Amino acid sequence: MPMVTVSISPQQAAGIRAAVDNGGYASSSEVVREALRLWDSTRKLNEFRDDVLDDGAPSGGRCVADMFADHEAERRRSA
Repeated sequence: MPMVTVSISPQQAAGIRAAVDNGGYASSSEVVREALRLWDSTRKLNEFRDDVLDDGAPSGGRCVADMFADHEAERRRSA
């Protein structure tokens, strides 16, 4: 596994140590790997959300009822 060196705040280091000391993780590397997995998942979810909502809708997005109404209208046009 590649090694990477990063700088973190004393509070972040303490949080990592506490997570290991409390038994939630076997090592600090495990804590960081999970944090990176969560970051990556969040990033991908945000990209997906941006792609889905990139249809000129207001920044708040569209409600499910509006999307369903559009879907039904398209289905009726196609029938």
